[in-house]
Amino acid sequence: MSTLALLVVLLLALIGGIIFGGLVYLAHRHPSCCEPLLVGLTGVAVLVALVTPIVTR
Repeated sequence: MSTLALLVVLLLALIGGIIFGGLVYLAHRHPSCCEPLLVGLTGVAVLVALVTPIVTR
């Protein structure tokens, strides 16, 4: 894996963690909307779907 691909994966993971962490916090503050764990797992699944094609190249 090249250094550029590694940097892209790192940045995607950091930004994704911030975004999905914020979504989990919002879901935690308003539990009537949805379950926070479901929001977090969905976010992680989306992040893995974005990172996997980059890593496998």
